[in-house]
Order: sequence, then structure tokens, then C-alpha cells
Amino acid sequence: MAHLFLCLLSLSFFLHFASSHLIEVAAAKKECFFEDLHVNDQMTVTYQVGGGGHLDIDFWILNPEGNAIKKNLRYSTGTSTITAEQDGRHEYCFSNQMSSIADKIVSFNVHGVIYVGEADDVVAPIEREIRLLAHGLTSVKDEQEYIVVRERTHRNTAESTNSRVKWWSILQTIVLFSVVAWQVYYLKSFFEVKRVI
Repeated sequence: MAHLFLCLLSLSFFLHFASSHLIEVAAAKKECFFEDLHVNDQMTVTYQVGGGGHLDIDFWILNPEGNAIKKNLRYSTGTSTITAEQDGRHEYCFSNQMSSIADKIVSFNVHGVIYVGEADDVVAPIEREIRLLAHGLTSVKDEQEYIVVRERTHRNTAESTNSRVKWWSILQTIVLFSVVAWQVYYLKSFFEVKRVI
């Protein structure tokens, strides 16, 4: 019974530590966040740009000393995993400083795995299954969020294309009626009788 309680407690903590965010990074700005990690803790950040500009963003993770551990420049999607080599505040940033006009919408997830020492390696089968279930649940959640962002991007593209086709059709109709009116007027002038007085 104690193992079941421990498993459910660790599952709820794991689900609490996996979080999803949607932010807007203004042009020529950066947004930074942090996680306090201990030695051998693992953190994974998955992100995707859902709108704005060329759908790219700069991303990096800094250790507590301020040194870059991971760096992705001008990617539209990415996944970065680190294992903390020291205790402290690890910072991760999304930068839109390369763009002076377009704001970017970024969806990102932060997953953490708390390090379990070797003395705790012996786990009950139900606890192992709960951990596998929690990992599978997180993967499904990530995929659903990815699909939502991709659907939004494709919908925006389709609506933009539809608007352009509509305005092009209206322009073609106006040009067609203008040419027809000009041709009728021009051909009508051939059949007019001009009288000289």
C-alpha cells in the first residue's frame, strides 16, 4: 500500500513538473525562464514556433554560471535535453532579436526527470508501469500540442491563400467587364454614321 501511495505521489509530481506554455515573443526581444535543478536532474525543453515571420526563433539553455549548454539558432521546432552537472538555476531563453518587425508565437513544453539514486533502483512492478504510463501520457500530450500548432499554421496559410484568390478573382472580373465595355464602345463606333454638315 505504501508503494502504491509513493507511486501515485511520484506520478502527480511528474505530471506537475511537465508543463506547457504558449508565449508571444515581441520583435527584437527575448523571453527567458528558469528551472532549479540538482546534480544529475534531467530537463527537456520542446518548442515550436506557431506564427510570425519566417517561423524561426533562437533558443539556448544556460547553466548557473551563465555558459550556454545548448544553442539552436533560427529553428522552427526543436528539442533540447540537458543533464545538470551542478546544482543551481538553469535558464532557457527564446530570442526574437534577429527580427525587427514580426512577433513570434512559441509553444513549448518543459519536462523534468528527477534523479533517483542507485539505492532506489529496486522498484515495484506497479511503480514501473506507472512511470511508463506517465511517460506515454506526456508523449501523447506533446504530440497533441504539436498537432494543434501545425493545424493553426496550416489554417492561417489556407485562409491567406483563399483571401488572395478571392481578391484576384474580383480584379479579373473588373478587368473583364472593363474590356467588354471598351470593346462594345469601340465596335459601336464603327457602325455610327458620321455626317458632315
